[in-house]
Amino acid sequence: MGRFTVAVTRAGRTARTERAAVTRERILAAAERLFAEHGVFAVSNRQVGEAAGQGNTAVVGYHFGTKTDLVRAIVRWHAARVEQLRGDRVAAVAGSTDVRDWVTCLVRPNADHLAALGPPTWYARFGAQLMTDPTLRPIMVTESLASPALQAAIDGLDRCLPALPPEVRAERGEIGRHLMVHVFAERERALADGAPTPRATWADAATGLVDAITAVWLAPVTPTGGPGRHPRPDPGAPPTKGLP
Repeated sequence: MGRFTVAVTRAGRTARTERAAVTRERILAAAERLFAEHGVFAVSNRQVGEAAGQGNTAVVGYHFGTKTDLVRAIVRWHAARVEQLRGDRVAAVAGSTDVRDWVTCLVRPNADHLAALGPPTWYARFGAQLMTDPTLRPIMVTESLASPALQAAIDGLDRCLPALPPEVRAERGEIGRHLMVHVFAERERALADGAPTPRATWADAATGLVDAITAVWLAPVTPTGGPGRHPRPDPGAPPTKGLP
């Protein structure tokens, strides 16, 4: 009798655990969609719970805590899947000195993940919101720093980049990050609106983005004194005291 009672108790706990897991997944999915469509701070926990089909208005707080904790949970759910995809690509190009190989490791795992989710998706738009919000951006940055595959891809890229002035390297890194975040977010938005997209598939979109970011890294550098710099003073011009 004692063993039977224990077995029933364990079965009950397993059922409760499974129900809780299903509830958490529904909350994550509802929150991601609402955040992507309306903005993180425009959506209340109550709205998330209702969209997840939960009658208890405190269900989001019960399962996740604060809204920041909920946002972090969404990021981690996706990050775990992207990490595996990126790890496979990093292993496949280990030792490469081709810039394009490492840019591919940075770009394609995200496209592959979005394609695997199937339409419709919301994560690209959700991620773009996080990266442009100063209070939420640290969540994405912190999770990125915890990704061994991402760090390996960045290190691989650094090793094969041409010699660049520090400010140019930093600038091109920012350009690359903006492209990776916003190109996919805009494609996802167009798909959600039923609008045409430049590329037919996520794989094709990744190809175009890899081409563009590789070109950014390998573009020539304008020397000091070129366009965009202050022009050299005209010897015949009147003096301009006090001006830089």
